[in-house]
Amino acid sequence: MAGFGLPNFGQLTEAFKKAQEIQQNAQALQDELDAMEIEGKSSDGRMSIWLSGNQQPLRVRIDPSLLSEGQEPCETATLEALKAAYEQSTATMKGRMEELTGGLNLNLPGMGD
Repeated sequence: MAGFGLPNFGQLTEAFKKAQEIQQNAQALQDELDAMEIEGKSSDGRMSIWLSGNQQPLRVRIDPSLLSEGQEPCETATLEALKAAYEQSTATMKGRMEELTGGLNLNLPGMGD
């Protein structure tokens, strides 16, 4: 019964299978990202911040020598380490999502750069 503007049933079935596969893989990816520990360091390496692949803060390490320098150097190092961890975490998430979707451009609101 083709000709009524309906897609081929086989194509529709394949699309549903692919959607289910992506959904299952997305859950596995979510779990993988949650389990990741991505480290960001300050430029001098004396401050480290770890985030999950989903940008959840996990832990912080501060070199004692940095603490002795006072508030401003500590704040600067914290921001540097946080930015580095965030950039690595978001790049990891984006890369893994592109692998999952096979580079599909879904144009979903809020998912742009």
